[in-house]
Amino acid sequence: MGKVTGFLEFERQDPSKRPATERVRDYREFELPVVQDELVKQGARCMDCGIPFCNTGCPLGNLIPDWNDHVYRTEPQRAIDALHATNNFPEFTGRVCPAPCEAACVLGINDDPVSIKLIERSIADRAWNDDLIKPQPPRVRTGKKVAVVGSGPAGMAAAQQLNRAGHTVTLFERDDRLGGLLTYGIPDFKMEKSLVERRVKQMTEEGVVFKTGVDIGRDMSADQLRADFDAVVLCIGSRKPRDLEVPGRELSGIHFAMDFLTQQNKRVAGDAVPDSEAILATGKNVIVIGGGDTGSDCIGTSHRQGAKSVTSFEIMPRPPEERAGTTPWPLWPLQLRTSSSHEEGGNRDWSVSTERVSGENGKITTLHCVKVELKGGKFERVAGSEFEIPADLVLLAMGFVHPEHPGVVEGLGLTINGRGNIQVDANFATNQKGVFAAGDCQRGQSLVVWAIAEGRKAARAADLYLMGRTELP
Repeated sequence: MGKVTGFLEFERQDPSKRPATERVRDYREFELPVVQDELVKQGARCMDCGIPFCNTGCPLGNLIPDWNDHVYRTEPQRAIDALHATNNFPEFTGRVCPAPCEAACVLGINDDPVSIKLIERSIADRAWNDDLIKPQPPRVRTGKKVAVVGSGPAGMAAAQQLNRAGHTVTLFERDDRLGGLLTYGIPDFKMEKSLVERRVKQMTEEGVVFKTGVDIGRDMSADQLRADFDAVVLCIGSRKPRDLEVPGRELSGIHFAMDFLTQQNKRVAGDAVPDSEAILATGKNVIVIGGGDTGSDCIGTSHRQGAKSVTSFEIMPRPPEERAGTTPWPLWPLQLRTSSSHEEGGNRDWSVSTERVSGENGKITTLHCVKVELKGGKFERVAGSEFEIPADLVLLAMGFVHPEHPGVVEGLGLTINGRGNIQVDANFATNQKGVFAAGDCQRGQSLVVWAIAEGRKAARAADLYLMGRTELP
């Protein structure tokens, strides 16, 4: 490394944030840019550690020490080239990835780890600002046609890789906008949608054909898809949400988190949401069930909509403040995480299970809960711990169980595994010849970084299937 003693000289710097009292009044991103001089210091903190566990902590195998060194040496073109060698969209992961690479950083054993996520985002943002990212159309076309179904991070990565291999790629998206959950699941205050739009523009200039509003299996039959294309890569996500099966579930005012988040993202994009369909937290006692990223996004959105109160319940026990002994370095640590949305206000509680809901005139008014303990892998009620809480709006953020089966999955006759996901082999191939699947639809609900990684791997497998050889990484 260029600064072998950098980790001894400089402290970790996290990105500054806009004040909570300011950012809850709009939907702009909450993190602020880092000045170049500070970024150089952060790059200098990367150790000459010999074995960079950050590489293995990252599902993409990002060349983290390389681009940290390029940042230290102020080499922006080399930095973005090193990032793009493994990651098609570093500006996405630099904002929404939980950074398992940092959890595996060698410096993190007894000090604060390198600010890898901050550096990644900054490299990508500077590259765009300095016009260092250009379209890369293929020099030669192979004559093969590939369909990619789904425009989330897995689909976009697969489409870009296959197009650069020379195939004619058409990407189908059933929504009216591209990006999947990047566009309609992640709030703008975490990732503004202009980032997706400029990548779509780049890919369009490279030759990828995008078709929105096309639901394969309904608007276009699976048989027609197979007939029109030489290979198919499914990146349809895991969109069937886990439901709350308790008495009173039929009352109005209980909604899936993704329906709530999608509506707000549409509003921010300038779309009108009919009053009869509106899901709003304004002036309401909001309960968010589920303590993951989606639940956090619901909390932040509820703050911005002007909720009367926001309470988050998680059925799992409260994690420890520091890394739990059961998850030693370099494993992803079990520990308490506080998001920007949590910093903005509201209440959080753990080991809470909802037993029923009640209401008046068909509308929810009260959530009836109980404390639970995890014993032998099962949750048991804590006697005498029952409580009630006022609830005008309940948002279910308990994750997703598997991809939706009606439509393209059933139409193609794909084999489903025991978890309800599309079954694939080691090369992401399904039971149908020439059909591949990547991302959440075969892996289960996961991270954007895993989706990009698997989209790239599925693209490589499809290229190998079509050509008998491949040069894709």
